[in-house]
Amino acid sequence: MICVVSVIKYPKYLVFFGVLSMALFHFPLFFNKKISFYKLMGTGRNGSFDIYPDWNQWVVLRVISAENVSHIELPPLIKYYLKLFCCNVKTIKLKAVVSHGTWDNKNCFGISLIKQTEFDGKIAVLTRATIRFNRLKSFWKHVPLVNKKMHATEGLLYSIGMGEIPLIKQATLSIWQDMDCMKNFAYQQKEHVAVIQKTRKENWYSEEMFTRFVVIED
Repeated sequence: MICVVSVIKYPKYLVFFGVLSMALFHFPLFFNKKISFYKLMGTGRNGSFDIYPDWNQWVVLRVISAENVSHIELPPLIKYYLKLFCCNVKTIKLKAVVSHGTWDNKNCFGISLIKQTEFDGKIAVLTRATIRFNRLKSFWKHVPLVNKKMHATEGLLYSIGMGEIPLIKQATLSIWQDMDCMKNFAYQQKEHVAVIQKTRKENWYSEEMFTRFVVIED
């Protein structure tokens, strides 16, 4: 499956139209039969994983099957809307290779993925979770330190924190120079490892998903 992440930046004086787009864009995406799954999300301040939102930056995530790759562009109505309001759009194209867990009870990246875990080149990781209400304080307490450590890790090329529902439904997309750099953060960074252990022990999430991608374009 191909995952296309469009990171959209609105001019500062057009915040209202960014917020409005999260309602309007549902229509052309929902009725597009070439798109098997989509999400409209806000982002953290400065595009990072942050409790405070960036009202000028929004994300459209779409999943498209390989046979529909010719429909990888945003629907015409959305492209016209973004052009009308002079938006800057960063497009990230990814091919899912390993995925565990679900998103809204769906295996949105497919269940017949290749089990390839070692390859050369840039790698992307998407993690998302629905946080239990009684674990929100614990979750957000640990976010700043882990975020700081991730941005200090060698080989991180790009990252963005996204959310469907403020505070509760959260996701992070990170792009790494190679597999070794990604694994260094995921498995060797003690602060990150400690938080992962806490999530399991204290059952922070009611649903979670981890997906690894080959980067096609970023």
